[in-house]
Amino acid sequence: MALSLFLLSTCSAANATEAALAHDRPGASKEQATGGAKAAPLSTNSSIRDILNHPAFSGFGRRILPWDNRPYDENMPLADIGSLLPYHTQVHPETVVGSLNRMIDDVGKGRTVFYDIYTEAQKRADPTKEHTGLFFFRGRPGAPFAVISPGGGFAYVGSVHEGFPYAADISSKGYNAFVLKYRVGQGGTLATEDLAAALSYIFENADALGVGTQGYSLWGSSAGARMAASISSHGVARFGGKDLPKPSAVVMAYTAHTDYSADEPPTFVAVGEQDGIAPPSAMERRIAALRQAGTEVEYRKYSNLGHGFGLGTGTSAEGWVADAIRFWEINK
Repeated sequence: MALSLFLLSTCSAANATEAALAHDRPGASKEQATGGAKAAPLSTNSSIRDILNHPAFSGFGRRILPWDNRPYDENMPLADIGSLLPYHTQVHPETVVGSLNRMIDDVGKGRTVFYDIYTEAQKRADPTKEHTGLFFFRGRPGAPFAVISPGGGFAYVGSVHEGFPYAADISSKGYNAFVLKYRVGQGGTLATEDLAAALSYIFENADALGVGTQGYSLWGSSAGARMAASISSHGVARFGGKDLPKPSAVVMAYTAHTDYSADEPPTFVAVGEQDGIAPPSAMERRIAALRQAGTEVEYRKYSNLGHGFGLGTGTSAEGWVADAIRFWEINK
């Protein structure tokens, strides 16, 4: 209840924080457009080239797309973007384009939507860190934040399907939402270190970003759910970040992650009953162990769905993100 009342704060506070952010943007891409010009929106007929060359995405356009160090057919229409996501299903190009246009609109309003989490020196020392960063979908100033780690089998990052659309829904409820672009091709440990670095970055720059650090949540799908759960179980410091509080809630979608600790935050789980990549039985064993340890768990298993369903639009899972947001609110 307190959280809901807080989110009814006045628009004047929002305007004041946006003004402050216009002068203090920690880690923002130096090449990023700072707004003012109305950039053309994308459509499903737009191409991969239109993302890579869009002025709103200057300096980070490639990090929107799933694969690192892989050539793209730049003529491919966004109507076919699901073909870039082999571990995912129910990819709706209209949803993908809608969340990209949200970022384009924000840049047009002078808002920074992409932040580097590593310094230039850190990226020179480890060039793989060049592919990382945080995309920011703003809610109300001072509201709690969520960090979303999309999946992709640690081979790619499916932000266009289960990162940006989640963030758009979360921010529409007044919360701040970040989508993490992490390192791939090197397993889960380095990817989770990127999540720890991202959380440390957000906490260090919370005032300038305009986010509240109390009651934050971690969200992840498939490989990303493993990352979120690892931080929730063992803490940020275990993975090279600062000694930070655990999240108030963790939201996990379709993963076979089984590790857990004796001190888990409240956990929301969404799976498809026909998932052949991460069978529900694996998560159900973890859920039973968490409940036995006294952890609050909300478990949703959706009929006629396999792996990687994202928002689940038009399926039995449609609306699960809204349910997960309510779970976070209750456990804030």
